[in-house]
Amino acid sequence: RTSLDIEEYPDWEVQKNRILTLEEWQDKWVTHKIGFHQEQGHQLLKKHLDTFLKRESGLRVFFPLCGKAVEMKWFADRGHSVVGVEISELGIREFFMEQNLSYSEEPIAEIPGTKVFKSSSGNISLYCCSIFDLPRANIGKFDRIWDRGALVAINPGDRKCYVDIMLSLLRERFQYLLAVLSYDPTKHAGPPFYVPDTEIQRLFGTKCNILCLEKVDTFEERHKTWGIDYIFEKLYLLTEK
Repeated sequence: RTSLDIEEYPDWEVQKNRILTLEEWQDKWVTHKIGFHQEQGHQLLKKHLDTFLKRESGLRVFFPLCGKAVEMKWFADRGHSVVGVEISELGIREFFMEQNLSYSEEPIAEIPGTKVFKSSSGNISLYCCSIFDLPRANIGKFDRIWDRGALVAINPGDRKCYVDIMLSLLRERFQYLLAVLSYDPTKHAGPPFYVPDTEIQRLFGTKCNILCLEKVDTFEERHKTWGIDYIFEKLYLLTEK
């Protein structure tokens, strides 16, 4: 029996009061506790890229809680315009350095004390601020959102607010690709947090058609230290109702 046969844990409420502060997230970058970063990029995204992009050109793609995701370069290299938001300035600088991209930085006028980092080519802009402050910056609307390591990282009590922001950023005929993790939340406190299918329906169901594209076993040796014995990743495609 593989983990893919395991029924989802019935609810996530055991984690509902879990809170990580922005300082704790920034500290993960300083201490290099970034097991969530994928140096080779996300394999499921690679596999479903054509479904996601639909061979359209010149799209605006949003990366919430982007870290230094290499996929941002993938999209920029295909001629799309990428915007990300990330609380860690260190993560943003590492992205530009590791991708050999020159960049400039300037203050975000609407959010005092924050900055936006822009590639010299102009097609990657990364905002260094809280996702919950971002609406003040008026960053426009997007054709695509790639949500990996974002919804699963948001404190469970803030999910509704987060999803409202995501939905407010979408243009008509959008495609929203969402990756979530499934495991036994009584054994691991998160993050990443457990987001079951029922929670996705609750958060997105009124505005989006929800299709699960794939479910894969992602259990690795490191997950044993979490105290869990299975974990799988689910990829959803959300489209306009």
